[in-house]
Amino acid sequence: MAEAAASAGGEAFEAVPGRAAITFCVILAVVMQALDTTIANVALPYIQGTVAASQDQINWVLTSYIVAAAIMTPPSGWFAGRFGRKRVLMVAIAGFTVASMLCGMAQSLTEIVLFRLLQGAFGAALVPLAQSFLLDLYPPEDRGKAMGLFGMSVMVGPVLGPVLGGWLTENFSWRWVFYINLPIGIMAFVGIMIFVRETVLEDSKLDWTGFVSLSIAIGALQLFLDRGEQLNWLGSSEIVIELMVCLGAFYVFLVHIFTTDNPFVDPKLFLDRNFTIGMVFIFIIGITYLASLALLTPYLQTLMGYPVTTAGIVMGPRGLGTMATMLIVGRLMGKVDTRALLVIGLVITAWAMWDMTGWTPEVSQWNIAVTGFIQGAGLGFLFVPLTTVAFQTLPAKMRGGATGLYNLSRNIGSSVGISIVSALLVENTQVNHANIASYVTPFNRAFESGAGRLLDPTSGASRALLDQEITRQATIIAYSDDFYLMMVMSLLAIGLVFLLKGSGQKSGAKDEGEDYAVVVE
Repeated sequence: MAEAAASAGGEAFEAVPGRAAITFCVILAVVMQALDTTIANVALPYIQGTVAASQDQINWVLTSYIVAAAIMTPPSGWFAGRFGRKRVLMVAIAGFTVASMLCGMAQSLTEIVLFRLLQGAFGAALVPLAQSFLLDLYPPEDRGKAMGLFGMSVMVGPVLGPVLGGWLTENFSWRWVFYINLPIGIMAFVGIMIFVRETVLEDSKLDWTGFVSLSIAIGALQLFLDRGEQLNWLGSSEIVIELMVCLGAFYVFLVHIFTTDNPFVDPKLFLDRNFTIGMVFIFIIGITYLASLALLTPYLQTLMGYPVTTAGIVMGPRGLGTMATMLIVGRLMGKVDTRALLVIGLVITAWAMWDMTGWTPEVSQWNIAVTGFIQGAGLGFLFVPLTTVAFQTLPAKMRGGATGLYNLSRNIGSSVGISIVSALLVENTQVNHANIASYVTPFNRAFESGAGRLLDPTSGASRALLDQEITRQATIIAYSDDFYLMMVMSLLAIGLVFLLKGSGQKSGAKDEGEDYAVVVE
């Protein structure tokens, strides 16, 4: 690619041959990655049946992808500089496409989790590299339009993912939610190979000790969370080992970044109050958003008996709400204090979660769609303002590393959130089952005058039906408990807003006239 200027410092931008074609191919790569963040959600119950996985195990299909993407996002910039941006992007597209095909052909839980890890690892570089290509393709006066197009392509996932995934699963097979990436990947790969020229290589070094120790810590933490409920937490030697590995690797990481000259993560980043609080903030958002999506799929399809296409359709408005409010927020930025926008977003999100705590399997499709739209609207009030306020007081030279760390925090929040709510769902269902069953006795007159009159306690079939209904009621309560937890987290996050510096309190927000853009996947 004919390299355009890298900053807004007044350089002349040359006309790039095939700019429209390059833009189209880069956007295709973003759309492919964005779709895979949500398209598999509605297919999870079908995948679960095929690979014979339990309720908590099937969520590994989601968390493995997110964790791999989280680990590989920070070093993607180094790979691009060391081996060439075009070459790395082509490898990422090819690897992502091949991993998608392998996911579609998987025959066991182990296989699909392994292939999802590969998919996440290759897909991590797609969004940040695509954004950097677009920034270099267009002069400063056109970057706003380019970033608008980029943002819309990122939002394709939440909008079309559930609907398209539901349609493919019902009309073909769950495997097609992965196979759909093949034509998109081929078009993007061929287009970039033809139209894009390679960038100048940089002789830079990666802090491998910091990268490897952080990766091990994240991987061990995810194993600890994913398998803890199944193996009785610290009662299992495996879980104890995973916890010790996580803590040990994280200790090595912390000691190393404070004692080396060029660390993988610059510890000076955490001296900036806005950025540090923003990291915590985006971690909480990661928990509340993707974890709620992971809960909705089994709720709609298992408890409510929705066909997969219907489940996808009623989940679709969530992305529309985000897209609509992001357009509104874009006009409000600079006119309204970003902290006020954040409070609005958190209150809207908390209200949506509160409404979901009162759901039962009899809730209407309209209620589900409207609540989803409102939750998505809350997210739209959070993403752009939070990104802006988190980076506004950082020196420009530190923003490259900060971007990767910021998105790492969001991804870890998502994977940790899914693991936590899944474990709580299983545990609370068991607790609620025991509590409800304790009232099903011959001495409970309410039971005797209700279900006891319809069921014969001496019949095995009647006892099985009764146990099934108790389990159903216990599961409904467990879901409500999870939604309540996410509501509380959203409300508690409001306290973080008042620790942020407002838009009028910038310090060092720009160095030497540099512009910047932050990846929000």
